[in-house]
Amino acid sequence: MLSATAASVEDFSLRFPLHTLVWENDYRKLEKEIQTSNIEEVDPRGRTPLHLAVSLGHLESVRVLLRHGADVSKENGKNWTVLQEAVSTGDPEMVQLVLQRRDYLKASTALGGVPELLCKIRESPDFYMEMKWEFTSWIPLVSRVCPSDVCRIWKSGACLRVDTTLLGFENMTWIRGRRSYIFRGEDNCTELMEVNHEDEVVDTERFDLSREIEDVTLDSMQPAEQEVAKRLTTPIVNTYLDTKDIAFERSKSGIWGWRSDRTEVVNGFEAKVFSVNNVNVVIRTRTEHLTDEEKDMTMEFATATNPTAITPEEYFNPNFDLQGRDIGRPIELTIRTQKFKGTLWMSEEHPLSLVEQVTPIIDLMARTSTHFARLGDFINLRFPPGFPVKIEIPLFHVLNARITFGNINNCSTDEPLDSIQSASTPTPTEEICGSQRKAVCQQWFEAVCSQSQSVGMKS
Repeated sequence: MLSATAASVEDFSLRFPLHTLVWENDYRKLEKEIQTSNIEEVDPRGRTPLHLAVSLGHLESVRVLLRHGADVSKENGKNWTVLQEAVSTGDPEMVQLVLQRRDYLKASTALGGVPELLCKIRESPDFYMEMKWEFTSWIPLVSRVCPSDVCRIWKSGACLRVDTTLLGFENMTWIRGRRSYIFRGEDNCTELMEVNHEDEVVDTERFDLSREIEDVTLDSMQPAEQEVAKRLTTPIVNTYLDTKDIAFERSKSGIWGWRSDRTEVVNGFEAKVFSVNNVNVVIRTRTEHLTDEEKDMTMEFATATNPTAITPEEYFNPNFDLQGRDIGRPIELTIRTQKFKGTLWMSEEHPLSLVEQVTPIIDLMARTSTHFARLGDFINLRFPPGFPVKIEIPLFHVLNARITFGNINNCSTDEPLDSIQSASTPTPTEEICGSQRKAVCQQWFEAVCSQSQSVGMKS
């Protein structure tokens, strides 16, 4: 092990000028130096200047860095966000400052991403598709009451309509209801309608992109005291999908010695069957900011931000072994890993594109549906070639889901949408084909969308 003095003060101050000023909490010099230095530089311990300032509890330096646009969304070398590290300090002012900037960034990014989503939807070919959801559980009593759902999707131009009857899963209970989600998009305006068929009520969210982006200001993102207090009195939980060792392996069929790659026909498409191995859900929980009583609903926080007295010479020397020591509060960490396997049925002759046509819809539905959000995490993995005509994955800690894509462009409905569809509304059938089918699908889409608006007069 090299001596800590091998990295002189001059060496690391030249290599990491912003980090050095943060370490000393010299926020006045930091304000000047920040103009000519890389604000997102990462030090040998995996921290940006902002991460370092938060871990050391240097509030003045944090303010300077945030004012100059330091990225609050970045994770440090141990995959903790700036907000999570701020909570670990137990300092309510630090949490309020970082949370406000984080929410401002999220709001700006969400609105800024709408045009890209609309562009993807508009440029992709029109289609109709059904997603069949089937759920099972390894817990017998839960498995007996697991539901199924057929989610119907229409895409026409920059408009989407999604019909579903399964709304979510909370506290071991399924939330059911007949809903239609209609998404209309233009260059600068978007509209999201949620149609509640049982109550005959429509909730409509409209916003002008240019006006909304102007309305998103830092002051408007001021977090409530209750939200800050809640974060300071609850554990920090970080859940992520560990896919670094993921492997897609062709499933085999046949008896020993005569085994061959397994293929199946799914809804008329020949599909190669793959097993998905080495995928882990990792749940990390930190509690060092909590007291023993609640650890006790207290807002006290420690002042020891460098409890093991690490010197800057030691910290900034990448060859110096800290032997488990670190700045900030000593981490109280528990890690739980859930291993799972999945199965994929991939068809290379499928007419739809997963990236161009299906993924934007799943991203949209993830706003309102937890099971769509979990599916969205999974489909972002690098799949083998083709379209996943069927996917079987663990969805929650006690549930597995099998999602099958079918009835592509057949525009048929097994159940009448009587609450919004009158006798005059045309219903496409499987006998309609080619250009006639496309025209009828377009007519049907426009009719049900307009009638959904009339239902919403109650809202």
